[in-house]
Parts: sequence; structure tokens; C-alpha cells
Amino acid sequence: MCGIVGKLNLDGRPVNPELLVAMARMVAHRGPDDEGLFCRGPVGLAHRRLSIVDLSPAGHQPMSNEDGQLWITYNGEIYNFPELRQSLIQKGYRFRSGTDTEVILNLYAEYGVECLAYLRGFFAFAVWDARQRRLFAARDRVGKKPFFYYHNSETFLFASEIKSILQDPDVRSRPDFNAIHNYLTYQYVPSPWSAFAGIRKLPPAHYLLLENGHVKIERYWRLDYSCKVRLSEKAAAEALLEHLREAVRLRMISDVPLGAFLSGGIDSSAIVALMSEISHGPVKTFSIGFEEAPYNELAYARMVAQRFHTDHQEFVVKPQAVEVLPQIVWHYNEPFADSSAIPTYYLAQMTRRAVTVALNGDGGDESFAGYDRYAAAQLAHYYDRVPAALRKTVERVLLSILPEGRPSRSWVGRARRFLAALCRAPACRYGRWIAHFNADHKDELYSPDFKAQVSGWDADAVIERLFKVSTAPDILEVILDTDVQTYLPDDLLVKVDVATMAHSLEARSPFLDHVLMEFAASLPADFKIRHLSKKYILKKALSGLLPREILHRPKMGFGVPINDWFRTDLKGMTYDVLLSKTARSRGYFNPQFIQRMIDEHVTGARQWHYQLWNLLLLELWHRAFIDTAAGPSTSARSADES
Repeated sequence: MCGIVGKLNLDGRPVNPELLVAMARMVAHRGPDDEGLFCRGPVGLAHRRLSIVDLSPAGHQPMSNEDGQLWITYNGEIYNFPELRQSLIQKGYRFRSGTDTEVILNLYAEYGVECLAYLRGFFAFAVWDARQRRLFAARDRVGKKPFFYYHNSETFLFASEIKSILQDPDVRSRPDFNAIHNYLTYQYVPSPWSAFAGIRKLPPAHYLLLENGHVKIERYWRLDYSCKVRLSEKAAAEALLEHLREAVRLRMISDVPLGAFLSGGIDSSAIVALMSEISHGPVKTFSIGFEEAPYNELAYARMVAQRFHTDHQEFVVKPQAVEVLPQIVWHYNEPFADSSAIPTYYLAQMTRRAVTVALNGDGGDESFAGYDRYAAAQLAHYYDRVPAALRKTVERVLLSILPEGRPSRSWVGRARRFLAALCRAPACRYGRWIAHFNADHKDELYSPDFKAQVSGWDADAVIERLFKVSTAPDILEVILDTDVQTYLPDDLLVKVDVATMAHSLEARSPFLDHVLMEFAASLPADFKIRHLSKKYILKKALSGLLPREILHRPKMGFGVPINDWFRTDLKGMTYDVLLSKTARSRGYFNPQFIQRMIDEHVTGARQWHYQLWNLLLLELWHRAFIDTAAGPSTSARSADES
């Protein structure tokens, strides 16, 4: 786990090494153990290292191959690198270290861009190929590790975090209005956009080639849902458990202390159970909870910890957690409105005090259909067969008798959300379900000027395009395919990567093993949801491993009680920030509508907590990154380092 940065001057000017050092220091939290620099004329690479495997100085980066013609700066873990190393030795390659970094270099020397097909793990890296005068960069299949870049006719910059790119005085810190339009819809900025004009993300499962000043980006992997295996339910469950067991085993290879996040849900509990089979001693487990009972899963986490005799630690998040917002805004670089970033940040902080690597359950929901909205999509698909006239009558009657303003976690709130989108086409329906601000909200929220700025941009097209190109044969798997390319990499994995790297902690996710994900994609849709029962085959696979109370408990998610916080601890801050002269001067929004949203939420007339959180984080991001000429907030940075 590391931080990577680099610059190529396309006009031939030598790269300033002091700039590279400044860029690397902005990601020092990603790699506190070592730093390195390579500068050769117009090319410069820099690196910050978090030592996990092969702690010796031989792992120093940037690293070159034996003849010095290839240089790499790399962030990630390749779990099958010992086997790859052995095969390369048989081809005549020599190694000076025991690192996966050197394996990638020699693999590229042997296979070029096709080397990506051999890698099992997660990564973001850039290789300078002096022979061909080209830069080759790539990001892992699912998008666990970030890669941002900036490109114009004179220069190309890249980094693990945007704040590194902003250290270049020639890069202006300006908002991308279309990206903000996307953010207000999804609570994150989807790839390949970033919130900054001119700065982009390399999408997951893509590589980038920079040659002769031109950038070429190609996809190298995608899940195939169209080709199904023919297995009995029993055989599928057994094969699934073996795939998961192998994925866990691979991720327990480490030269530093290792543990696991434990929520008490199915996915993290399964990881802890399998780790306990493999580990020679008690697994160290870490859990986060809240004082508010509807959001607190600690009792379930304790049940699992006791079942597998783990060395367990807990932390309770209180409303004062909002004090950490400046650090969170600084670390996330972009506006990011997944409120569970707060407990994830604290969980990583607690975990890092005891271990350097933590396994988690990320990815299980997207492969095995764990969200309620997946079951809702199947139910809606059946409902589509009802004659249209009858559907409209049913929807109108039900919406008229369900009271408005109920919390979205309540059955009434979920029912209203479900019914309000039923009459739409599947892609539009799904987009409506997951949107923070839908088109109706935006019509009231946006000022005339901001409407004009984004008038040619359709935020819903992000989802609709993926629905159209998916080869999945079933509506459920079309949605899984879409989430694997959007919500998973741009929200969930960003949340965990940033929170863990803020504390120099490596997170590993067995459910994101691409071999396991490919197997899951090959299973029939009714193995994932059967009779509206979610994660059907995964529960079958784990039935002999986990207690029934864990396997069949309702899914809680990693929610945060911001609904209550906006009426108490966050109320004053929300009024002060969102209705301030500074916020109004941006000219994005209608302040009367924002005032109404806050008032209605505080009085309980209507629930606006997701939307208010979205707007609050957007404004705090502007203050930290756009309003300050130097980019990231010095005060937030110093607070984080103290």
C-alpha cells in the first residue's frame, strides 16, 4: 500500500524534483515508511511506501528493472506474485528483491500491456518505458486503488490523490459543474469524472497509454453474466465456499500484524470465520457502533467474536463525530456524501493502533445481491406484467394513503420510494431509487444560472448507458453489473480506501477477488435472489459456518443517524454553512428552497437528511479546495496530523 505520483513534461522541459517531492508529501499518510524519487529529463516519478510484504530496503520505489529502461511507481498487492515470479525466472528473468513490484516490471517487459491479465490482486501503477518513450498506467479490475490524472498539450500529471496534482501551480483548482450535477444525484462523482475541471479518474479495469503526447485508454476486463455454469445448488454452494476460503487465505499473507473489520453482517462475519480456520491464534477484530439503537450492530458483532474466540475491540460513535468533518473533507479530495465515511474513518483509526492490515466484507452485496433494492427490482419486474392502466391506478391509490415525510429507513418511506418510480422504465426506475436529488428536486434547488451551466448534461445517463450495454440476461444481473461499475468502485471502495489510507492501514477484500467475482457472475440469477430472499446461495454456502441469527438477520447497512443529528448537534452548523453569504455567493442554488429543506427537516415535517448532508459536504469541499488558492485546507491538514 502506497502513494504514487508522477509528471511528464510533453514539451521536453525537465521535471522539477521539488514539485514531485511536494506532490508525494501530500500522500505521505498512504506511505509513511519510505519515500523515493526518480527524475530523468522530462519524466519524474515519486513514491511513498507502506511496507507490508518484504520490509527490506530492496522494496524501495520508484523501482527499475535490471537494465534500467523500465521504472515503476506502484500501489497495491498482487497475491499470486510468487507463482508469477517463478514463471519469469524460468524465462530467464533475474530478481533483486522479493517484491511484487519487481514482478510487475518484468511481467510488463515480457508481455507488455497484456501483463494485466496475469495479476490477481488490486493495484494502481505507472510504468515509464524509456525504450518506447511511453507511460503505461493501469488500475485494478474492481477499482480498489485510485488513479487521478491531468493532461494538456504541455504536461501530464498523475497521483493517488487529487491534492497532489493541485500542488502544480499550473493546475487551477476549479469546480467541474457537470461533475457536481452528477454528485448531487449519486452522492459521489462517478468515473471518469472528478469534481475538478481538467482532472479525471482512470476507470476501474482500464489501462492508459501516453505516447507522443496522446492519451489512449482501453478496458481490459469485465464480468460476464451471460455464460452460466450448470451446477446443482449443493455443488454451487460448495464451490462458492472454496473460492471464498482461497480468497481469504491469499489475503492473510503479510509480514505485518493483521486483523479484520467485523460489523456482524453476513459478509464480514464469513471473512472472520474463515480467517479463524486459517489463523494460528485469535483473529483481531474491530467493530463500530452508535448510541442510537436502530443503527447499532455491536451485539451481532459480539456474537460472532465470541463464536470464533477473536481478540475483539469496539468503538461507539457519538454526534460529536461531526468535529472530524474537516479532516474527512481533506482526505476525500472530492465532495463525498456517504455519511458512513465517518464511522469508517474512526474504525480505521482504532484498527491501525493494533494492526497494519485489515480484511473486510466489501463486495459481497454486489456479487450475491444483498441490497433491498435488488429484491425491489425483481418485484418491479414482475409487476411490469400487470396492464399499464391498472398499474397507474394502484400506484395512485397507494401513494395517496401512505403518509409523506416518514424516514427512508421505515417501511412507509421505502414503500413510497418504491411506488414513486414504478411507472418508469427499468433504468430510469433504478436511477430514481438511488438518487439523492432527483430531477424534481433539482428543478427547485438549482438557480437559473446553474441550470444553464448543466443544461446539456444528463446525470441519469450514467446509469442508463450501463443498462443498455450490459450483456446480463436478467434485470437483477443488469443492476449488479451496473453497481459493480459505479456504486461499488466510486462510493464503497473510495470510502474504505480513503478512510484506511488516512491512517496508513491496508484494507483487503476477499469478496473482491476477481476469480470469486467471475464465479458469482456465472451463477444463475435465482441463486442470488430466490422468492425475494437475498444472497440465497451465499447463505447456503455459509449455513454450516455461521449461526442462524447472523445468516437470517435483517440487513442494517452501515447507516449513520444524521437524520437525528440534523435536528440536534448538526442543526446550527447546517443553517450557518448552507445559508451563509459564502454559500449563496456561488450562485448554484435557490436559498429559499434550502431554507425550506432545513426547516422541514428540523420540525419533522419531511425527511431531507440525505440531501442536506449532500449539500453540506459540497459546501465544505468548496471551502477547503476551491476557495483557498493553495488547494487543500492547511487548518484541516494540521488538525489531521496532530
